[in-house]
Amino acid sequence: MPRAFLIVMDSVGCGGAPDAAAFGDEGSNTLGHIAAACAEGRAEVGRSGPLLMPHLDGLGLGAAIRLASGADVPGFSAVPSGLWGAATEVSNGKDTPSGHWELAGVPVPWDWTYFPDTVPAFPDDLVAEVCRLAGVSGILGNCHASGVPIIAEHCEEHLRTGWPICYTSADSVFQIAAHEEVFGLERLLKLCHDLAPMLHARKVGRVIARPFTGGCGDFKRTSNRKDFAIAPPAPTLLDWVAGAGRATHAIGKIGDIFSMRGIGKLHKGKSDADLFEHLVRLGAEAEDGSLTFANFVEFDTLYGHPRDVSGYARALEWFDAGLPRFFAALRPGDLAIFTADHGNDPTFPGTEHTRERVPLVGWGAGALDIGLRGFVDVGASVAGHLGVAAQGPGRSFL
Repeated sequence: MPRAFLIVMDSVGCGGAPDAAAFGDEGSNTLGHIAAACAEGRAEVGRSGPLLMPHLDGLGLGAAIRLASGADVPGFSAVPSGLWGAATEVSNGKDTPSGHWELAGVPVPWDWTYFPDTVPAFPDDLVAEVCRLAGVSGILGNCHASGVPIIAEHCEEHLRTGWPICYTSADSVFQIAAHEEVFGLERLLKLCHDLAPMLHARKVGRVIARPFTGGCGDFKRTSNRKDFAIAPPAPTLLDWVAGAGRATHAIGKIGDIFSMRGIGKLHKGKSDADLFEHLVRLGAEAEDGSLTFANFVEFDTLYGHPRDVSGYARALEWFDAGLPRFFAALRPGDLAIFTADHGNDPTFPGTEHTRERVPLVGWGAGALDIGLRGFVDVGASVAGHLGVAAQGPGRSFL
């Protein structure tokens, strides 16, 4: 039986979302702007010259960017040899759960709750519950912030008082940063776990534990981050496949994003490099008829939010350079689709996600122009390839 690999390059959008202006993101284009910056010599830290992604471009990545946004893509001129197109989201969000759930066939049927960009940002009863659960008399932060600066600002007071650092963003999230040794990793994870039901009931999408180590001058956020996400509102692609008796594998954050629903085996790592090794291994070892669903998060967390254009370009080139190893492990009849969940244009103002279309590029379907599709069509197409009934609104492009 054929196998399927659905690979999300977190935040690797390609511009052109028709409703971008409503999100304050008109003109954003993660891939297009990174390619332009590289061609103009504005992304020279740790790399040099035009953006080089010959393997994904060979499948159709450049064509997908041009289709989505109409933007010129310097250095991306291959005639597509694979499946290619772009997808538009309908859920009212530009966040991780919205994008992943909709790719898996389930649009978000509600409006997320967002915290106001004020100081304080959180209601008194929420602050009181954090304090009760953590056994402390106060919290630090209580505002919109980016993770590294907020830790730097409050690190000394956190170490002195033991108060957790609580912050949010333009996404529907409540994040808690704490020192792994001084506050305690297990204590932080339990705090987020116990707080999550209250926030999920209010339609806040995720409670995120953001542990760090080291001193205040040289702290480092660790790989022990954990997302406590609200459960999907309906069965997703993972449930459809598991319900048909097939094996399902989740690489990286997929387990957190889908609250472990429909997931048979979870494969984690300390870095995207670790996760890529899982992908290559499963390319060789995954069962006939199985689904492997992967998320590579560092494009977003390490380079998109910090607005590091050179770093984002390095990560894209590293990922593309490793693909021949993965392709060599695949079998005749397999399908591998590369896509994204939203954008995070490192050339765009601010530090938040950007509302964009996402590329759809596939190995194993031959040269196939699928045009502009909906996110939900990805789940329907993967299900159809596996011979599993799709239960959502999507339509297969295969």
